[in-house]
Amino acid sequence: MITGANGLLGQALVARLSEFAEYDLLATARQPAPLAKGASGGYQALDVTKPADVRRVFEDFTPDVVVNCAAMTQVDACETDKERCWQVNVDAVDTLARNCLAHGSHLVQVSTDFVFDGTAGPYREGARPKPLSFYGKSKLAGENAARGAGLDAWSIARTVLVFGDGAHGTRSDFVRWVVRELSAGNRIRVVSDQIRTPTFVRDLANGVERLVRFGKVGTYHVSGREVVTILEFAHRIANVFGLDAGLIDPIVTSDLNSAAERPLNSGFIILKAESELGYRPTPLDESLEIVRSILATSPA
Repeated sequence: MITGANGLLGQALVARLSEFAEYDLLATARQPAPLAKGASGGYQALDVTKPADVRRVFEDFTPDVVVNCAAMTQVDACETDKERCWQVNVDAVDTLARNCLAHGSHLVQVSTDFVFDGTAGPYREGARPKPLSFYGKSKLAGENAARGAGLDAWSIARTVLVFGDGAHGTRSDFVRWVVRELSAGNRIRVVSDQIRTPTFVRDLANGVERLVRFGKVGTYHVSGREVVTILEFAHRIANVFGLDAGLIDPIVTSDLNSAAERPLNSGFIILKAESELGYRPTPLDESLEIVRSILATSPA
């Protein structure tokens, strides 16, 4: 069972799991219908913040594995609407974990580099979390809800700055924002002092599938391998898409005056996922070429 199946990762994960005949798949999301078409398995509307609805889906489907892709990820919105953020990123995870415990299900919780303060990246799994924003605090609390529920099987898949391809109606990501603005001839401001390991969504879906397939328990960092500033990432996007990088204005994080504080030097060391899962992320420019080819043939 996948929650948040209409998000960027949820769609990619449904597509990846649909490649395996042995998976009986149920995709769930708040919307009445799936955004992506052609996947195997069923779909059911589900708001994970409603415990009675979650319980009914568990009773009807009795999942062996639950992958929770449902989250409130807009970092500044989490800072200004803390109650909703906590409902989605913490309370809902607790609800899922309790139902997983009752049904003997393996819970895979998707998390983020924002659980760290960005003073010592790139990070290994054993690094001490110290979130700066309410979003980061909520995601760490969600991890703790999954880890502390008494489950025999739980996994946490942390990731970084996910981008990729999604069906029409999917919320935009950094790559598609850069492409949209530069294609329109608009100037954009991009931070030069934040360091990340950008993650192609298909790679992340592949890593999560491997966690499921191998029944892995514990925390795994599943991201890209290449450590870049967000400014460098924007320039590489412009280069691959043939857009004018001269429209990109470098700034520093303090220029943004954002509601939420961001970690500066985050990103991940992914050796554990590589060695235990056989995880191999696509090179950054190659993944951008894949996205470029998909967007070129997709409806606007």
